[in-house]
Amino acid sequence: MADIPDSLIALERFAELERAKLAGLTGAEYDAQRGRWCAAYEAVQTAITARAEATGEDRDEVRHALKDAMRCAEEDPTVE
Repeated sequence: MADIPDSLIALERFAELERAKLAGLTGAEYDAQRGRWCAAYEAVQTAITARAEATGEDRDEVRHALKDAMRCAEEDPTVE
């Protein structure tokens, strides 16, 4: 399994927070927030690809490892 750096976990967490902010928005506010979420999501995807290329791992393996790391971080009460 891929070793996921904290910086990539933080980037994924930020993208998820941006996605969550879409709830309840409409019109121009929704469009603006969706743009921020899409930019954050694209940054995560770029970072996953860069990590895979740097380590020689399969991109999907890195992506799955990131999701697992996020899930573990959310379950750990010591993680803020």
